[in-house]
Amino acid sequence: MHKPILRFILLPLMAILALTSRAQSPKHIASVTGTPKVQISIDVYDYESVDVHPSFPGGDTEMLRFINGERKYPSKAYRDGIEGRVLCSFVVNKDGSLSHISVLKGVEESLNREAVRILSKMPAWDAGMVDETPVPVYCILPIAFRR
Repeated sequence: MHKPILRFILLPLMAILALTSRAQSPKHIASVTGTPKVQISIDVYDYESVDVHPSFPGGDTEMLRFINGERKYPSKAYRDGIEGRVLCSFVVNKDGSLSHISVLKGVEESLNREAVRILSKMPAWDAGMVDETPVPVYCILPIAFRR
């Protein structure tokens, strides 16, 4: 009689524990680099699955200040009235450097290139942490272009 009750309590508890532990496991990111296209993979954590999220030095306000100061609106895109948000992804590495920068959803080629250039110029971030250990973290950030 106690076994069905234990099963009823233990099975949901085990499912919750399995999901929790899975949230802390790194995901696999593949990237294409180099002239002969070579596939490399790295293990990274999702932004939502780390204990401490990676952050730009000085916080979000300083990041926006950096982006606005660094952004150079491509002249032809500006003249043609092209606007929008370039959705970019990147990895904040254990040392805070950014790598694997790519465009997930672009607007126009010159704006896409400018968004990647801005991210490439960013200073090192404060790394993400899991159990007080720095880990590489996959992040997504929109870069806005408005006239």
